[in-house]
Parts: sequence; C-alpha cells; structure tokens
Amino acid sequence: MTAAVHPDADDLYPTRTVTSSVPLPRRHPVVWGGEDDGPLTAERLAAYDRDGFLTFDAVLDPDEVSACLEEVSRLTADPSLRASGRVVPEPDGGGIRSVFEVHALSETFRRVVHSPELAATARQLLGSDVYVHQTRVNLKAAFDGSGFGWHSDFETWHSEDGMPAPRAFSMTIALTDNTPYNGPLLIIPGSHRTFVPSVGETPPDYHRLSLKGKNLPAGPADRSAVTELARSHGIRQCAGPAGSAVAFDCNCLHASAANVSPFPRTNLFVVYNSVENRIGTPYAAPRPRPAYLASRDFTPVPGA
Repeated sequence: MTAAVHPDADDLYPTRTVTSSVPLPRRHPVVWGGEDDGPLTAERLAAYDRDGFLTFDAVLDPDEVSACLEEVSRLTADPSLRASGRVVPEPDGGGIRSVFEVHALSETFRRVVHSPELAATARQLLGSDVYVHQTRVNLKAAFDGSGFGWHSDFETWHSEDGMPAPRAFSMTIALTDNTPYNGPLLIIPGSHRTFVPSVGETPPDYHRLSLKGKNLPAGPADRSAVTELARSHGIRQCAGPAGSAVAFDCNCLHASAANVSPFPRTNLFVVYNSVENRIGTPYAAPRPRPAYLASRDFTPVPGA
C-alpha cells in the first residue's frame, strides 16, 4: 500500500519513501528556551544542546516510586487493558513489554506527568507550552525482558504520527534500579543532530509489530549510520537508581539490551511535545496510529 502523502511539500525530514538511507543534518534547534525560562542552568542547557540528553539524580522519592510500582502491578493485571491494545506483550507472547497511556489510566502517573518540576523543564527545553504526546511503562522482566534496537523516536513520530519537527523529548524515570546488567538505556551522544531515514514503506498497522521489536525494513535505524555515529561520538550508558531520570531529545539514536539478569527493569516514559509542534497527517504512513500511542489532545500541561 502506498504511504499517505503529507500536504507539506517542504518536508525537511523525508523518510520511508527513499531507496537508501542518507543521513540528513538537523534543521531545527535543540534547545528552544533560555536560562531564565526554567530550572536548568546555562551549563545544563549547553550540555543538552551538545549531547542531546541530561541525567537527573532524583525525580521521584522512594514513596513516589513505590506508589508508581503499585500502579504498574494494578495495570498489568487488568485484562481489559490487554483487549484495548494498550498492553504490548513480549515478542514471544510471554510477559508484558509495555503499557501505554498510563497517565490517563492512573492518577498516580498523571501527577508525575503533570508535576510542576517536569513541566517547567519541558517548557524550558521546548520554548513553549507543552502537551503530553505519549506515556508508557516499559518493563523488562528478570531473565526474559527483551531489548529495543537502535532507533530515533522522531523518525517514528514524524512518519507515523505526523510530528512536523524534532521539538519534543522523552523523560524516562527509573522505577527500579537501572544497572549495567539489566538492560539500561544506551544513547549515542550528539546523534540528535543527524536525522537517519528508514528505507521501505510503512505497512498498515505497523505499530502492532514494531512495538514488539519485530521491525520490518521500515522503522529501525540504518546500521551503517548507527556505526558511523557511534564511531564519531561513542555510546553512553544511562544507569541509575530508582527515582533517577534521563531526558533525551526525540531524535537521539538510542537502544537497550535484553535483561538477562535476575533483576527486573521498569521505567516510566513521558513524552512532551511543544504545542507549536502538534501532530497532524502522517508524513509516511497509510493512517495515524491510535491516540493511546500519539495523543491528539493538545491541552497544555498546567503551569506551576
């Protein structure tokens, strides 16, 4: 099936309509606000601009972490969520890999997502009011939790959700300790300044496969581009205790290995997008993904 044609003829990030992946330079800023616009210092903003990510020692306290884990247990035990599509099973059909739209399913998660501290950071980095594009909990069970291959979230959100520009970021919050041996986040620092197109058209309902890690030619980042960027910039491992967090630009190439350790890894992901960058018609997909993957409620996150 031919991918939908977006009405914007001046697409600066063409993907999934190409026969070979030729990396493109980023055409938009990384940091949209200034030091006076939020809690991050000029040094922290410069580091985010350079590397594409920042680490935070303690976004949640132990009681908040415990409350979130209780909600993870409740949501993963709810059979109605499985039928809704919000629960993504592991590729082998065993355990649970992800639960989506958790801020709409849990008051505990909604409070975290709308917390004044996170919202202020988001508004500073994106230079505007923000809304929640997506939330999810990613689970990697002890011994059996599968990994996530190298990819740019923006490539997916642009092609399948209609996000115009890389003016969004993810905050991943550790709900269990993220250690070097239980599949922590890996990032290629500086890769956010290079857009890596994917080759091949997007099949209908591709998310049903891709969210399980079963990528077709469309979707995963080009291996040669990943190799060159890793050679140039290295790979950074983002381990940290429960309650810590990593904020990373939507165009960062990132991945994580499978969890073969006896210790689970559970993380909450919050995606903030600028209200000036709201999603529309997919740039390279037959139809938009479901709203629980890409919200079309552009209500700004409340201010402090």
